[in-house]
Amino acid sequence: MLYLASDHAGFELKEKLKVFLSELGCEAEDLGAFSYDEKDDYPDFILPAARAVADDPENNRAIVLGGSGQGEAMAANRIKGVRAAVLYKYDEDIVKLAREHNDANILSLGARFLGEEEAKKAIKLWLETPFSGDERHKRRIAKLDD
Repeated sequence: MLYLASDHAGFELKEKLKVFLSELGCEAEDLGAFSYDEKDDYPDFILPAARAVADDPENNRAIVLGGSGQGEAMAANRIKGVRAAVLYKYDEDIVKLAREHNDANILSLGARFLGEEEAKKAIKLWLETPFSGDERHKRRIAKLDD
């Protein structure tokens, strides 16, 4: 399952990405925000998405959005089993390495720095890139959860 979550800063882009994910044939559950509210707080939406990923990190992933994506990743990474990678400028290598080496199960997007097309390109690449499964990467990931 793919989960989506954003605060007010990522709300508009999240709504566009829901359509994009549907067009890709991805089943995605929106965990909020469900309307624009400039006073909302990102942990209220990001933590439920992170917990959903942590419940089944082998099969669940999430895309979270905020102004920079930094706070959202910090919130998500507090949950054991979550590995959130931040992207605020499209870089193919960063997206690929986050998946191949770090098995990132959450992609945190900086909506104030990424355009819609860049976000779509990053998401598609992130969804299509598998974890390498190399022992050294597994060992490092295991240390994060110890």
